[in-house]
Amino acid sequence: MEKVRVKKETKNKIRVDFERAPFWERFKQKYVSLNFLKRAVFVIFRLILLLGISYVILYPYITSIFGSIMSPSDIEDPTVVLITKNPSIDQYKAIITENGYFQALLNTFLVSFSVALIQTFVCAFIAYGLAKFKFKGSSIVFFLVIFTMMVPQDVIRFAMQTFFNNFGTKSPIGMLLKGVGAMGDGLSNSPIPLYILSFTGLGFRNGLFIFMLRQFFKGVPDELEESAFVDGSNTFRTFFSIIIPLAIPMMITVFIFSFAWQWTDNFYLGATGMFGEPFKLIDSIATSTPNSLLAATTADSTGLYKSAILGTASILIALPLIIGYVFLQKKIVQGIERSGIVG
Repeated sequence: MEKVRVKKETKNKIRVDFERAPFWERFKQKYVSLNFLKRAVFVIFRLILLLGISYVILYPYITSIFGSIMSPSDIEDPTVVLITKNPSIDQYKAIITENGYFQALLNTFLVSFSVALIQTFVCAFIAYGLAKFKFKGSSIVFFLVIFTMMVPQDVIRFAMQTFFNNFGTKSPIGMLLKGVGAMGDGLSNSPIPLYILSFTGLGFRNGLFIFMLRQFFKGVPDELEESAFVDGSNTFRTFFSIIIPLAIPMMITVFIFSFAWQWTDNFYLGATGMFGEPFKLIDSIATSTPNSLLAATTADSTGLYKSAILGTASILIALPLIIGYVFLQKKIVQGIERSGIVG
């Protein structure tokens, strides 16, 4: 059947007639109807669902925040659930002073910033080659890039740890460095493994970064490069003088992602035990409990208080990233939009 179209004049006449009708008649037509009831039920259901999901997601953070300002007496008081009776910031003071928070913060920032910078440029270089050059085996290389995104990092964690800890005794390069006195038996307590993996394009989540940048470079018109080649520019000059300036927003997004994941999720850091004293990283503040805090607790409340202290340490670990996200969220959204992954 042919769809009947309502003319604009007819719509205006219906609107005018509705506005001239009595108030109760308009109220009845607008709110006392099956269509309105369906919309109201859908809105209420959606609101309840969103509130439930928000509660499940936010409750652990809420308990950590309220637990971080609880005193030992609040932990022992069974009537205290969330709202503390005797607020205190002793947990923050003890973690900052006794666990070396600022030193760990500085070390982690330097490692995360330098590794993220290396990863961003190396991934951009690889992604540009995969996006703009056709060569034998390019599809296989790209498949391997995607494959690295699907392999869980825990699968290769132990192998990587063993390799780098024995780097000076079983690797030819490591033995050469050891021979000239450049290193000890291994690469423990050092960020060198991260730099090696980043420079070679095998760093943490490099597959995702290469994929994102490749999608962006595929959207860059080939005419720009052809014009540069006509003017006598070679491939490297074209890449650095034309392509890189166009990719700045995307590269900022990749840098932010890399920095955040190096900060929190990089299993090559504290999770493997590869780094320790004297090279303390941010995760180390959550591995020990300040003695001054436990001295004020009883045996029955020690376990609960340790959980609250761990939540406080988690807040201090995530706080720099939260502050950075507040200022950089617009850059992240712009980079994702320009990558071509969504939309």
